[in-house]
Amino acid sequence: MPDQTSLEYGSGKGENELSRRLGLTSAIMIVIGSVVGSGIFLTPSNVAAAVQIPGVMIFVWILTGLLTLAGALTNAEIASQITDAGGQYVFFRILYSDLIAFLYGWTTFIVYQTGSIAAIAVAFAKYSGFFITLPHFSPALEAWQLPLIGNIHPFADIGLKLLAISAIMILAIINYFGVQFGGLVQNLFTFLKIAAIGGIIFLGFSYGQGSTDHFFPLWGSPTSGTLLSAIGVAMIATLWSYDGWNGLTYLAGEIKEPQKTVPRALVIGTLAVIIIYAVTNLAYLYVLPIGEIARSNLVAADMMEKVFQGYGGAIISLCVMVSAFGTVNGTSMTTARVYFAMAKDKLFFPGFSNVHPKYKTPGRSLMIQGVWSSLLTLTGTYDQLFTYVIFAGWIFFALGAVAVFIIRKKQPKAVRTFRVPGYPYVPIAFVVVATWFVLNTLLEQTADSMVGLLLLLAGIPFYLYWKHHINREILLRNKS
Repeated sequence: MPDQTSLEYGSGKGENELSRRLGLTSAIMIVIGSVVGSGIFLTPSNVAAAVQIPGVMIFVWILTGLLTLAGALTNAEIASQITDAGGQYVFFRILYSDLIAFLYGWTTFIVYQTGSIAAIAVAFAKYSGFFITLPHFSPALEAWQLPLIGNIHPFADIGLKLLAISAIMILAIINYFGVQFGGLVQNLFTFLKIAAIGGIIFLGFSYGQGSTDHFFPLWGSPTSGTLLSAIGVAMIATLWSYDGWNGLTYLAGEIKEPQKTVPRALVIGTLAVIIIYAVTNLAYLYVLPIGEIARSNLVAADMMEKVFQGYGGAIISLCVMVSAFGTVNGTSMTTARVYFAMAKDKLFFPGFSNVHPKYKTPGRSLMIQGVWSSLLTLTGTYDQLFTYVIFAGWIFFALGAVAVFIIRKKQPKAVRTFRVPGYPYVPIAFVVVATWFVLNTLLEQTADSMVGLLLLLAGIPFYLYWKHHINREILLRNKS
């Protein structure tokens, strides 16, 4: 177990070290780009159906955003003191134990983030189908399933899957050639998605022929169930849309002046996302009554059809493609650093710790992550696997927020460049909500959660294997 009396962790410089090349602008763009994906184009209908009241609908988006901000503020204080690549994995290893840190990284690699990469890439490919015809195999070949494994059809929708895999691997290669290169791509696509969403908002208010009457009533109860339960159900959808805010911490080892830059980027980026989501939903409500939003499968496309009849689907498809592509890039770029940190600690496959001598990126970690995400894409099981482990992600979110109390207790006199405003109430609020979310998921989706728990615990034998090798190396070193 690491020395708990110091927060200096893996900070040595050498040939196998990442270089700090990202500034504040790129860091903010990574936060926004990793969060804003396809959710804002799709999930408002779920929120509207749950709450049924326009004011409550906007309230849920803002409330969830403020809770996300509480998590970001809490992580920002920890990230201002622990500034190595790997983010929450490193936080857990220093402040909790090797086992908890490993299980976080294990879950991240097996499906939590790689499954997310696969799902978002498939969303990109699906909307690409609006503009291009994707190829297919024969019905018999597409119906073929893997023997002895279950209902897995690797050749089903093969054109869509190959396009998604192409996007994953192209972005892995881009990030292989330097964090600055990957950062430039992230900045470009984040700017494009913000511009696209800004265009939707402007067109909605300018040409949507809507009505401010759609914003009322501001408060009330849904026709079925209680207001509190409706808000809880709606928050399940909005929490997914805000997911990804902590990805920047994985890149801390490549950010200039991380003690200042990481906290600033987390706060500014999260606030920007809250504003984007709230104003976009106001634009939806201005054009469409809440009942129409609740019944819509593609609320953004339906809104744009009212603005440009006959072209709404094409406009939104292009927006989703740009947004999804940028999110795949941000997720791929940040998450690969988790496995890099694990391998440096000898708690993962050794090759993942390699840094390219010229480009100073964790090249193997990026490429193997891309290959595994591609395999998940072929299986078509990423959505189900992601559902299994999503509650585990929120267990780690809760632990990450509790860590701020631990770090203050262990280092009471440490110089802090950032402190959580409203401490201890802000982190407590986040811990309470994260805990509620985990318990609610266990109660509402018990079977899926149990499978997810098994996937999480399946990492323990691998942890024991790598830990045994570490202990054996220490023993041999002491003997010599």
